[in-house]
Amino acid sequence: MESKKKKYDTNPLDPDYVKQTEESWGEGEAGSETQEMKGATRQVGRNANDNARSNIYSEAPTRRYDAPTLDAPYQSVFAPPQTYTPPPTPYQPPPQPYYQRPTERPTSRPVPGIGFPENWTLILPYVPFYIGVVPALLELFLVPRSEVKVRFHAAQALALHIAILAIHTLFGVVGALTDSSIGGTLFKVATTVFLVMSMIRVWKGEPHRIAPLDDPAQWFNEHIEPRKPS
Repeated sequence: MESKKKKYDTNPLDPDYVKQTEESWGEGEAGSETQEMKGATRQVGRNANDNARSNIYSEAPTRRYDAPTLDAPYQSVFAPPQTYTPPPTPYQPPPQPYYQRPTERPTSRPVPGIGFPENWTLILPYVPFYIGVVPALLELFLVPRSEVKVRFHAAQALALHIAILAIHTLFGVVGALTDSSIGGTLFKVATTVFLVMSMIRVWKGEPHRIAPLDDPAQWFNEHIEPRKPS
């Protein structure tokens, strides 16, 4: 039994295809007329570009390329090239010459607490052969903490003499075991030269700091309290 065909069941090879298509379009036009009778279609407002598109003989409004918007990734080739202005260079001070710490020669002013001139007070703790231990201790016990330079050299010289004494004792023990005192003699000569050079540097006012002795020198300076003036 042949099934009933609908109006959409069309076959281009069917002889009645053209007739069925015309009937379908006729029904569609009738429906459109019915909708127009129900209510008029309202025209939506158009802008200038839409009006230009509807007329094939007109053009869209001219767009200026000399002032591109933010969304324009590239500048038009018709616009004149703009010269690049580099950002201002931040201010940099002129290079300063290499700074060298000026030498501050110690003066002959009397140091509070002991009354000795400053220049002699600074170099006496570095006197070789452990003689400098005595003035170093006296300065730490008598000079007030306001004399920072004097107390610094006194504490550093005291730590230096103690380190020399410990190392010289070690060389003495090794010499007694090996029956040779060459090492101890060379060490004594080297330490004597170093102490004399230290005295010269301090007398000229040159900075003289022995880094390995920072901790013991600071300990001596902090734990040896100066005598309070009566």
